[in-house]
Amino acid sequence: MNDSIVKVRGLTKYYGKNRGILDLDFEVSEGEVFGYLGPNGAGKTTTIRTLLDLIRPTNGEAKIFGKDVRLDGQEVRKSVGYLPGELALFKGMTGKDVLTYLGNVKGGVDWNYVIELSNRLEADLGQEVTDLSSGNKQKLGLIQAFMTKPRLLILDEPTNGLDPLMQQEFFRLIEEAEENGQTVFVSSHILPVVERICDRVGIIRNGKLVTVEEIEDLKEGTLRNLEIQFAERPPEERFQNLPGVEEVNFEDSRLRCKVVGKLDDLIKEAARYEVENFISHEPNLEEIFLKYYEGEEELDQQGGQSDA
Repeated sequence: MNDSIVKVRGLTKYYGKNRGILDLDFEVSEGEVFGYLGPNGAGKTTTIRTLLDLIRPTNGEAKIFGKDVRLDGQEVRKSVGYLPGELALFKGMTGKDVLTYLGNVKGGVDWNYVIELSNRLEADLGQEVTDLSSGNKQKLGLIQAFMTKPRLLILDEPTNGLDPLMQQEFFRLIEEAEENGQTVFVSSHILPVVERICDRVGIIRNGKLVTVEEIEDLKEGTLRNLEIQFAERPPEERFQNLPGVEEVNFEDSRLRCKVVGKLDDLIKEAARYEVENFISHEPNLEEIFLKYYEGEEELDQQGGQSDA
């Protein structure tokens, strides 16, 4: 694994008596796209604001580029491109004015790249920001996050307000960032976005991190539906007690079943017979996510909830 760009240990934040995040531990490696997944109110934004030292934790620590974000926050932020979930722009300024100001704060930008980004995202930089739609404000937010080609991108709900075509362009920007060796931390509650662009994903539930895994590993341990069409019906009992195979059902020569984990034993047994078709209904991230949120209403809510 590459060096850790983000390292979090025991990170906890309370708002008075209300829970923000609880005892978080995770790392984000250099060059990876890390998805931070959870519904609204789970603690995603609180985590990001703490990482950027915009708010201070109750307990624990966070490091970016090996530096403590509380002690070296200003230096850390110089190499971070940040898109907040709630984007606030300067009134009375055009998009170009905003980007010029933010570029100067960052120490200057390559305006050829800024123009390239604005063309790709179809952003009108000459319009006052108060007149922009939410989608066009989001485009401006993405431009300011990407324009310095930062070592780390932290993006909170980056596809909010974007139409499908612009979402595809955003995906291409993420792919290019990954190719350039940049690290990307993407917080979202939109499951297809995370599944489309991320290498690993952390799932947060009621302020607690319940898992951090590669997406493919998450899928591997999840129930999937299978259909196998045989030329002739094989003996049903041959499939009844295979490891990980459940709900075996034959309709003539078509087998339908559910499998948890690896398919090796099922495939080896099926190979004894003539197979005409094999269909695997792969689990998607939404199904996996819902598994981690089953029975949420029964969770202990001691300490309350925040809105982050």
